Amino acid sequence: MFPKIPYGESNFKKVIEEGFVYIDKTDYIPKLEAAGSHIFLLRPRRFGKSLFLSMLEYYYDVAGKDEFETLFGKLYIGQHPTPLRNTYPVLFMDFSGIDTDGGHEAIFREFDKNVASWLTRFLERYAYTDDVIQTILSQPSPAAKIREFFQVLEGGKILFLIDEYDHFANSILADDLKLFQKIMGKGGFVRSFYEVLKTATQRGVLDRLFVTGVTPLMLDSMTSGFNIGKNLSLHEDFNEAIGFTEAEVITLLQPLADHCRLGLETLREDARLWYNGYRFNLKADTSVYNANMLLYFVDSFDRKRCEYPEPMLDENIASDYGKIMKMFSIGNRDTNYSVLELLINTGEAQASQRRKFEFDKGFERDDFISLLAYMGFITLARKTLSGEVFVIPNYVIREFYFHYFKVELERRNQFSIPNHTLRLAVEQLAVNADFQPLITELERALQLLSNRDAMGMDEKHVKVLLLTLLYQTQIYFIHSEREMGHKYPDILLLERNPLKVPFQHLVELKYCKKGKKADLKEGWAAKRQEGIAQVQGYLQLPEVLRLRDLAAWVLVTDGETVEVLRV
Repeated sequence: MFPKIPYGESNFKKVIEEGFVYIDKTDYIPKLEAAGSHIFLLRPRRFGKSLFLSMLEYYYDVAGKDEFETLFGKLYIGQHPTPLRNTYPVLFMDFSGIDTDGGHEAIFREFDKNVASWLTRFLERYAYTDDVIQTILSQPSPAAKIREFFQVLEGGKILFLIDEYDHFANSILADDLKLFQKIMGKGGFVRSFYEVLKTATQRGVLDRLFVTGVTPLMLDSMTSGFNIGKNLSLHEDFNEAIGFTEAEVITLLQPLADHCRLGLETLREDARLWYNGYRFNLKADTSVYNANMLLYFVDSFDRKRCEYPEPMLDENIASDYGKIMKMFSIGNRDTNYSVLELLINTGEAQASQRRKFEFDKGFERDDFISLLAYMGFITLARKTLSGEVFVIPNYVIREFYFHYFKVELERRNQFSIPNHTLRLAVEQLAVNADFQPLITELERALQLLSNRDAMGMDEKHVKVLLLTLLYQTQIYFIHSEREMGHKYPDILLLERNPLKVPFQHLVELKYCKKGKKADLKEGWAAKRQEGIAQVQGYLQLPEVLRLRDLAAWVLVTDGETVEVLRV
């Protein structure tokens, strides 16, 4: 009998009572209490924030005293409760469901309705009278409602939990910076809402606050009104508070390894490549996995055939990350595009990480790179004298980059590369070791780019374009310059579970600069021979020799035409 996997579950009580696996994060409760009373903890989308917040809600809720042993008895905090356990009425709000279409007035109404709904939930739960509820709900704005709410509670103390505080604001910002500043800036209805919270903390009614979200894009707007919050997002002690550590992942993978008689290390390595790699403080001992991505893998694993899920990423998560990529348009689009090119060319980018954003002072390259880190598209790797170095955390995110790069390439150069044609071309490569259909698409794209003089063409640009075409399908696990015996083949196309293909591929790319016809012919031949010699060297490596049904290729190009040769 396999354990129940809580993929898609964000209600802590349901997870515990219905016997789902729960990765115990309750040991962070004492740490959060010690850290301060008004806390922000930001993490990328689909990372497990909502379940963490739900756990806090049930732990602190004064109305849940009788359930404490049932819910927490077997967990760390059940054995080591703090004095604040079950001592607060808990106000919970989630700002992820607000429709941002329709302009300022429509968003105001959506925000107001959302606040009213959560306040009603609190007031009914703690048995306030209908008259009190109507008095609060009759107020004309979110700030007025929450102000009246705190006046009703005068003399008591509450805990306030806010989930996805920035979700709707990020959507507005991606579409309209001026509207974002009007809503979040001085005099805006969101700023006014948070200014009331500050007053409530000063009067003692709002005793504790815990806020989650993705980015600090709203922190300047929010904390200008509420300036006593403490942001723990980049703190070493909270690196693993949300997300899974390697040890926690093993507990989820071990039942699969035992049932399918698969090597645990193989499962770990594949899961690590796909879903791990996030680090929020360079001094932290370990990187963490995106929790929801890993839970999807375990939950969707084909236990009958002992095969990996297909696809390796839930389409709901893919769609979610696709939407957040709209934020790539914030600021200078050309600057952002150059960062995108740098990341897919080199795998890393350097910047001075921002703790918050101040849009009245502009939005520069460091801001954009920092934003990518908060969204989970890059992660901390190391520090230099001039700033932090960020890298792409895992294969899932690398796929997103190449999908987005194709969209940007098509938009900027006003041409289209049909995905259906690419899928058929890569299928021919996989089934028949026929490279020519893909070369045809590569040449077509190169010629379109050359005609528009869009790229200072060289070998790395051709390679990025070829990788972009390959990443539009999910037939192969794609490695770029993977280290093998201290050598670095340009591209490896390896079989990926659960797909079985007749051919895997090793590709070496050579670029021949254009020149006089006679020189070009001689140079082309030299590049061809250089590539053949390199590939023959790769084929002697033990790691390469172990690869089944490997076809090896040399591609020679001048940036417009491509010759392909099987070695």
